[in-house]
Amino acid sequence: MKRSGSADLPLHYGYVPQWLAQRMAKLGLAITETILADYGKAEVIRRLSDPFWFQSLGAVMGMDWHSSGITTSVMGALKRAINPNAKTLGIYICGGKGKHSTEAPRELLAVAEQTGLNGNQLVRCSKLSAKVDNTAVQDGFQLYTHNFIVSDEGDWTVVQQGMQAGTKTARRYHWHAASVTSFVENPHAAICGANQGQILNMTDMQAAPARNAIVQFSKDGPDNVIRDYQRLIMPAHHDVRAKDVDLKRLGSVLWLTRDKQPADFEELLLLQGVGPRTLQSLALVSEVIHGTPSRFKDPARFAFAHGGKDGHPFPVPIQVYDETIQILQTAVHKASIGESDKQEAIKKLSALAQQAEKDFIAGGNLQQVIEQERADSWKYGGRTVFGKEQPPVNNQLTLF
Repeated sequence: MKRSGSADLPLHYGYVPQWLAQRMAKLGLAITETILADYGKAEVIRRLSDPFWFQSLGAVMGMDWHSSGITTSVMGALKRAINPNAKTLGIYICGGKGKHSTEAPRELLAVAEQTGLNGNQLVRCSKLSAKVDNTAVQDGFQLYTHNFIVSDEGDWTVVQQGMQAGTKTARRYHWHAASVTSFVENPHAAICGANQGQILNMTDMQAAPARNAIVQFSKDGPDNVIRDYQRLIMPAHHDVRAKDVDLKRLGSVLWLTRDKQPADFEELLLLQGVGPRTLQSLALVSEVIHGTPSRFKDPARFAFAHGGKDGHPFPVPIQVYDETIQILQTAVHKASIGESDKQEAIKKLSALAQQAEKDFIAGGNLQQVIEQERADSWKYGGRTVFGKEQPPVNNQLTLF
């Protein structure tokens, strides 16, 4: 068993408005279907087990790019969209936030009845992963959400999150059943997080004598070991700043989709009629689908696809969001009937963006890009939890 990483996230309060939740579900389903078609079920599971990819997915879906709310909102959107199509897709999402997390065992048994998987074993894995992060590893974070995602081939991942009210942070834990050896001895790739002093890690290999002593004498006394691995700590500020973004990568996407027009690339002819702004979003969505793990070290970059519901880096451009969903859905449908040209064109966007990076020199002002997006937001149906963006008011005086 490998836990593939963790992420520390500042707590955000509020809710996901219905207009965004519905679109997140549609986009999440389209992205999942595309990954399934191109890479298979195991890759969907692996992607969800990667905390950097997961954060990038949440950002491209229009959630606050670094908040703890990404976990519950993304998993909620995926569950609503995927589970009604689970038999066709071969992917099932169980559990959820709060009381819904306790439904995971019952839901897993139902999945087992449909797929022929070993339900009792899945339930055991679900319970043990939660016990390890909540009890065996005592790092100050108490679990409040638990999602168990499983394919009909038996591959699974766990995405769960704990809260530490004192520091106003949440920590997300990702598990991936790449190789099951033991839940109680060295099951993690690492235990990561902000340094908060010594922790109690009963799963470390060096804690074997203590585990044996507990079993025999019901006493504790483990050695404490902390190693940093795949650490992702999100800053407390909500606005997207230059230091949060790989400017070379973001700049190459903006150059590709704004300064260069789609007609410059033969591979993108099928996307004619889509404006540069939608192409910008498609380029970032394409990376979420087709990018390699090294591409997700700066999740904030993906917030430049569809903004964020809190207005950072800019309001969610509803018209662009809907065009992105429609294009992906059409591509998935055409690929299912043997017409893959449109899907290949979208795939090319990721490759072209990476190619553009080789010659792109990062410069300019990120804040200027953000301000321009905000100024143009009303043109694209920009919206946040505070309301719809309005066109600028004409300040000219009217004489009567």
